[in-house]
Amino acid sequence: MQPRNMSMSGVVDLAAVKAAGEAKQKAERARAEAARTGGAPAPGRLIFNVDEAGFQQDVLQRSTEVPVVIDFWAEWCEPCKQLGPVLERLATEYAGQFVLAKIDVDANQMLFQQFGVQGIPAVFAVIAGQPVPLFQGAAPEAQIRQVLDQLIQAAEQQFGIVGTPVEPGAQDEGAEESAPAAPESPQDIALAAAHQALDAGDLGGAVRAYQNLLADDPANNEAKLGLAQAQLLERVQGVDATQVRKAAAESPADVKAQIAAADLDLVGGHVEDAFGRLVDAVRRTVGEDRDAARVHLLSLFEVIGGEDPRVVAARAALARVLF
Repeated sequence: MQPRNMSMSGVVDLAAVKAAGEAKQKAERARAEAARTGGAPAPGRLIFNVDEAGFQQDVLQRSTEVPVVIDFWAEWCEPCKQLGPVLERLATEYAGQFVLAKIDVDANQMLFQQFGVQGIPAVFAVIAGQPVPLFQGAAPEAQIRQVLDQLIQAAEQQFGIVGTPVEPGAQDEGAEESAPAAPESPQDIALAAAHQALDAGDLGGAVRAYQNLLADDPANNEAKLGLAQAQLLERVQGVDATQVRKAAAESPADVKAQIAAADLDLVGGHVEDAFGRLVDAVRRTVGEDRDAARVHLLSLFEVIGGEDPRVVAARAALARVLF
C-alpha cells in the first residue's frame, strides 16, 4: 500500500498543490458553516490508533481538515511510554488544533518503512496529504509545544487548515464519529468528476469538466485551481524537456521559450524558479512580449494559490519590475 502523495523528498509536486487547494476549500467551507450555524462542525476523535488498512481515511483524508500528528511507538519501547502520554495530553489540551494518530510499528511495518523511520519514538505530521518529519526521541514538553505551534501555524498559513474544536470526551478511542455529511450538490458531484479525470490523466476531459463547472459557477475557486493545473499539464505533455530548456538558455529574450521552460519548472516542483524566470522575462521585454510573460505568470499563480508565500513574493517582484 502506497499512500497517495507520500514523499519525504520535500519536492512540491502538482499532487501536493492540488491537495493543498482542496484543503483550503474544505477549511473555508467548514468555517462558513460554523459561522452560519453559530457553532462548529461535528467533532471527531482527537486520539486514535491507525493501521495500514485505515491509513488512507484516518490520516491522509483527515489531514485535509486538520493537521494529523503521528506517534510511531511500540510496546517494548520505554521512551515511547514517556512520550506517548505527553502527546495525548497535549492533543486534549489543544482541543482540535491537531489530532494524534498512534501507529504500533510492530503491527504496521509497511507504514514504518514508508515514512523512513530510523528509530522510535518518532513523530511525524501529515498536512493536506503531505508528510512532515517533526522529531525523534522523547523530547522535552517545551520543545514539543514549540514544534506543534509551528505546525499549526504552517497548516493555517500555507493550506488554510485550522482544525475544528472538539467537545470534551471526543478524544477517546471508539468515540462516536461525526454526523453523516449532507448530500452532495450537483456542483460537488461535477467537481469530483473533474478531479477524478485529472487524477486519471484525462487532461482534456478534466479541462472540459472544469470549464463547464465554471460556466455555471464562475466563482468556484476549487474549479479554477483544477482548471489551471489541468491546462498546465496539457501544455507540458509530450514536450522535449531538454530542447525546451536549451532554447530558453540560448534565448533569454524569447518569451515563448521562457514560458515553456517556466511550465516545466513548475511541474517539476521548482516553483520559485518558474516565477523568477517569468519575472525576469517581464523585466527584459516590452510591448506584447512583456504582456504575454506577465499574463502567463499570473496563470501560474492560479496553479499554486494566491495565499502561498511564494506567490506573494513573486507578486511583489512583478510589481517592482512593472512600476
